[in-house]
Amino acid sequence: MSLPFAAPPASLCLLRLSALGDVCHTLPIVRTIQQAWPQTAITWIIGRTEHRLVRGLEAEGVELVPFDKARGAAAYPALRRRLRGRRFDVLLHMQLSLRASLASLAVSSPVRLGFDRARAANLQWLFTNRAIAARAREHVQDSFFGFTEALGVRERVLRWDIPVPEEARDYARRVIPDGQPTLVISPCSSHPLRNWRAEHYARVADHAHARLGLRVLVCGGRSAIEARMGAAIERHMRAPCTNLIGKDTLHEFVATLARAAVLLSPDSGPAHMATAVGTPVVGLYAATNPARSGPYLSRQWCVDRYDTAARKFLGRPATELPWNTKIEREGVMDLIAPEDAIAKLEALWAQGAARLPEARGR
Repeated sequence: MSLPFAAPPASLCLLRLSALGDVCHTLPIVRTIQQAWPQTAITWIIGRTEHRLVRGLEAEGVELVPFDKARGAAAYPALRRRLRGRRFDVLLHMQLSLRASLASLAVSSPVRLGFDRARAANLQWLFTNRAIAARAREHVQDSFFGFTEALGVRERVLRWDIPVPEEARDYARRVIPDGQPTLVISPCSSHPLRNWRAEHYARVADHAHARLGLRVLVCGGRSAIEARMGAAIERHMRAPCTNLIGKDTLHEFVATLARAAVLLSPDSGPAHMATAVGTPVVGLYAATNPARSGPYLSRQWCVDRYDTAARKFLGRPATELPWNTKIEREGVMDLIAPEDAIAKLEALWAQGAARLPEARGR
């Protein structure tokens, strides 16, 4: 078979295991294919944790095949058994990790589409036989749309529609009642050197409460570092806040984001989850480049100190760095002052803190 397809394929396998943010970037690819080729059967090989976020897609006919990396080497034969005897018209190999490439060997398909050679890191090119168009310095979301374009689908559908159970929506209505505009702070990334200081979050939260009339919720997972961060933010704040760290499920958090007026977060999965439900994000970026991995529809509200970090820690401007360079150094996030985030929050609020027009949730 050659690309682009002359007719819609009967079946398609998409491989994107992790992480939560990149799974959010993958959802518009699924929606784009569903709209262009409604009769094409879609199978998505996905990480076990990420499966929890989008498991409702199965009710829409998308087959989800969880891959549990915690099982180590045993995960690969389990995947082979699940897919034994199956043959797909095309594999979209959308992850640049050796783990994902080894998992791709369980997929039988004559067309194995991956990234172009310049971007096919970790030897991905050895596991594919077609490549998307070579492009430089793209946002992750745009690079993912390179896969649909290679298939011959030109329209981009910026629609996420994360399926959220009604009980999760009921929870969100309780924590953010109607008529109570709320700032949600998700303070921690999975990479600790991307995290901001608790006292800085507290300073922004106090301003949001006193000057903008916003309630403040602090949200996060169940790790010890998140618990410590939440307690420290509470301790530094003068205004009241509600600390929900470790107290909600993944879907309850998504539903809460959908009712929030704005999210304050470093580079993390929640920044992309907020985008998926139409909530603007004040993003905090110094360790990573918001042009590459910032919240796709809120980049104008991101505090961007990536170039400053490049010059300070690497001795070069950001334009001279490889596109995926991370500057995860001790103290890098101190390049962002509370006043920087307050200025972005004020500018957003001056425009009415409108819902993101392109994002849709349900």
